[in-house]
Amino acid sequence: MYLAGTKFSSMNWEQLLSLKRFGDTHKRLRKEQDETRLGFEVDYDRIIFSTAFRSLQDKTQVIPLSKTDFVHTRLTHSLEVSVVGRSLGRIAGKKILEKHPHLAEVHGYHFNDFGAIVAAAALAHDIGNPPFGHSGEKAIGEYFATGNGQKYKEFLSKKEWQDIIDFEGNANGFKFLTESREGVSGGLRLSYATLGAFMKYPKESLPKKPTKHIAEKKFGFFQSDRENFPEIAKELGLIQTRDGVDVSFARHPLTYLVEAADDICYTIIDFEDGINLGLISEDYALEYLIKLVKDSINTKKYNSLKYKEDRISYLRALAINTLIQDAIDVFIINEEAILEGSFEVSLMDKSKYKAQITDIISLSVEEIYQSKEVVEKEIAGYKIISDILDVYIVALIRTKEGKGSNYDNLMLQTLPEFYQKTDISLYQILLNTCCYVASLSDSASVHIHNKIMGKQL
Repeated sequence: MYLAGTKFSSMNWEQLLSLKRFGDTHKRLRKEQDETRLGFEVDYDRIIFSTAFRSLQDKTQVIPLSKTDFVHTRLTHSLEVSVVGRSLGRIAGKKILEKHPHLAEVHGYHFNDFGAIVAAAALAHDIGNPPFGHSGEKAIGEYFATGNGQKYKEFLSKKEWQDIIDFEGNANGFKFLTESREGVSGGLRLSYATLGAFMKYPKESLPKKPTKHIAEKKFGFFQSDRENFPEIAKELGLIQTRDGVDVSFARHPLTYLVEAADDICYTIIDFEDGINLGLISEDYALEYLIKLVKDSINTKKYNSLKYKEDRISYLRALAINTLIQDAIDVFIINEEAILEGSFEVSLMDKSKYKAQITDIISLSVEEIYQSKEVVEKEIAGYKIISDILDVYIVALIRTKEGKGSNYDNLMLQTLPEFYQKTDISLYQILLNTCCYVASLSDSASVHIHNKIMGKQL
């Protein structure tokens, strides 16, 4: 486990399925819920109507700033992950209720509750990600680690600095979902069960990768949220794996299903994008996908499909269904270890199709993620993000010090009001600016950059 030689007790499903929301003073009971407006389904609605979710329609999934209709954005990817997540949650929920019947008989939980929690958490899983794909996270971090932002290091604590140089979309997502603003307490006020399932890495930015446990691969909350997440974790009964100076917890078990939904979708659907873009030949695609679905394919039906798109679509659907069933098998077999916090890898790492998954991902990396089009646009993204950060951070800090110029004042007027605040700490100014840049869509980033560079009136 996380701390050598330490034995932890097991988490329990009743606590893990908490309907409590920020600000609640009493427990919300499942058997008292309105079945037409279930609390976990309210979470889904609140996420889908949020401004941050809408901005995902113009954020990169694979191909930055692609003008091709069939290439996935963060929004279409998130919707697909939520659909796969709902299936995973419902199937797992049915099996869990069979194994723990008191959850239904005494507390009133349904198998659909598990599906609703996983679907909502999956819908939000990319909500904190910056523009330009994963290179956007790196661009924000490198502005501070190797760029003009290095000069702020001496004014921050080690963990505050690590938050910035390893800027993490997952932590930013948690910040967005839970952050209180004037008149709005608790962000979107999601159920604690959904927030727990959303949290892939329930730890601070330091210590960095202290073990090989999947929950410690990255971090899930900034120092600004150091008090918020432990409160949620305590309500859910998450096992605390470190306390004192460093805080970390075991994952919520349903997080493994959220992660599996994401893994399944990016493995199969990014691959499909590469095929449709012509980056991967159909012959390769058929060879790789058929290996994955050879036990379930209807050869007669497949051979009757005349068009490439129909053949690929059929194989994609079979592949996703195959991996869903496999992920459920791994989850149920390892339920006890997951509840004890001792299951150290993702569900897909234990998949009987791991070799096939690895082959598909390797080909995608080579032919899609490292393609010339992707690399060139990621390079542009680095410059755009660095320049935007530089202009806004300098303007905010000068204004905080009473040295703001007219240009600084003009720049601050282009920021949303929440991000204009300067009566806060340097760490908060830097983090807020990073979060603002992360909230921008690809096109909005280009537009702002053109304005800053004087290329557009």
